[in-house]
Amino acid sequence: MESAAQLGVSAPFDAVAHELAQGSKLSIIALVHGILCEAHALGASDIHIDPLAEAVRVRLRIDGVLHDAHEFSKNIHPEVVARIKVLSRLRTDEHAGSQDGRFRFEADGHRVDVRVSIMPTYHGENVVMRLLSAKEEHYSLADLGFTESDRKKITEGIQKPGGMILATGPTGSGKTTTLYTLLHMLNSQEVSIVTIEDPIEYAVDAIEQIQINPRSGLTFGSGLRSILRQDPNIIMVGEIRDAETAAIAVNAALTGHLLLSTLHTSDAATTLPRLLEMGIDAYLVAATVRIAIGQRLVRKICTACKQKISTGVYKGKGCEKCGGSGYKGRLCINEVLVADTQIREALLHKASAAELRDLAIKAGMTTMQEDGFAKAQKGETTIEEVLRVTLD
Repeated sequence: MESAAQLGVSAPFDAVAHELAQGSKLSIIALVHGILCEAHALGASDIHIDPLAEAVRVRLRIDGVLHDAHEFSKNIHPEVVARIKVLSRLRTDEHAGSQDGRFRFEADGHRVDVRVSIMPTYHGENVVMRLLSAKEEHYSLADLGFTESDRKKITEGIQKPGGMILATGPTGSGKTTTLYTLLHMLNSQEVSIVTIEDPIEYAVDAIEQIQINPRSGLTFGSGLRSILRQDPNIIMVGEIRDAETAAIAVNAALTGHLLLSTLHTSDAATTLPRLLEMGIDAYLVAATVRIAIGQRLVRKICTACKQKISTGVYKGKGCEKCGGSGYKGRLCINEVLVADTQIREALLHKASAAELRDLAIKAGMTTMQEDGFAKAQKGETTIEEVLRVTLD
């Protein structure tokens, strides 16, 4: 079990171990707050509280990888879960069903939003908390790791009045951050921008943001239909999850709106056939999709302990700053597919994702793996890390 210090947390933040050492004098409120503050200090994206047969394990997802952080007695597990339910305004008497909620706390002068998921398991209720900084971070496409040529493709694509720009990849691949970056590039007093999200991750000035609420009937589909009556120029849909949302999104893009959204696909080329699978006619997909961005997040080599192994090969030796892992932080590797005339014509003939990918490469697309290898050669990440996230 790694201590907070081993994970890179300085002594003042190691409040969890101190609280667990209190025995019967332990404060559940202080323990939960300590876990949250420690996770925030480490830059963790998620906290997992997993009940096991004999104990409860706390794990933190840092730079995309889960690390064991603490272990405590199952005797206090119900109280810990109850405290999290109280913070999230969930039912404390419900133990057999799943519950979702959210709350906000302050750590080191920062407000942090926490999304909570509680699920009953064989050994007790499992809790996963996603940490979302309430402070919006401003990035540029260069900050996100897009090459100059890819930045040019995207910039030209979003300057056109209609069509769809889609960011694709698995959960936790940075798609939403890419969309927010595009929104900042587009945001001006001359245009009306409306988003529909689940959840709203950052509040953006001068943009109308809508949180979906399925309980009240506000879904991506119904919300998007209503947004079209709000006279927007630009629409951002958090995710195209179903055929209804896909159909309305394509219709919006076809009628002069610039629509940004995400899809869960393995790469950029698979995005186009995926829309066909959702029941969208090929000619509509060909007419609306302008750019598909495929992306993954890889761990960055720790700059404090980076060493050159050979020509174009770097690794992190492991130090206190990176908790011995050799990695600190993450960066994006990506590919940008532009739906040019050849790709649109191939799509009309129901070309496969592999065929579309080959056409995009011939037209100059750099694949995610190639982009990753180039960044590994520059000493930004490792080849092993690139292979880890691209070999699905």
